[in-house]
Amino acid sequence: MNNLKDVIGGLLILTSILDAIKYSLQANKIRATKTAKSQSRKFINFAILNDLVKLAYGYVILDWFIIISSWLAICCMLDLWYTTYIYYPYKYRGLISFKRPNIFYYLVNSILPNRIRKRL
Repeated sequence: MNNLKDVIGGLLILTSILDAIKYSLQANKIRATKTAKSQSRKFINFAILNDLVKLAYGYVILDWFIIISSWLAICCMLDLWYTTYIYYPYKYRGLISFKRPNIFYYLVNSILPNRIRKRL
C-alpha cells in the first residue's frame, strides 16, 4: 500500500510540474505580447487561493507530495500574477503622468466584483 501511495504521489508531482509550466507559459506569452488584456485576474486569484489551502492541508496531514506540488504551482502562479500586474491594460497607460497603482490596491481591485470596482 505504501508503494501505491509513492507512485501516485510521484504522478502528482509530475502533473504539478506540468501545471506549473502552464502558468509559466502564460506569463511568458504576456511578456512577449506586452499586454495582459486577455488574462483574467480573478482566475489567477482563485487558483492561488486553492493552492494556498492545499498547501495548508498538506502541512496539516504532513503529506510531502501535496506540499511540493502546491509550492511548485504557487511559485509559477505568483510569477503570472506579478506579470499580469506589470502588463495589465491600465486606463491611463501611455499618458505622461501614468503611475501604476500600488500592488495592494491592485490586489483588492482584482478581488472586487466588476460592478463595484473602479477601473484601474
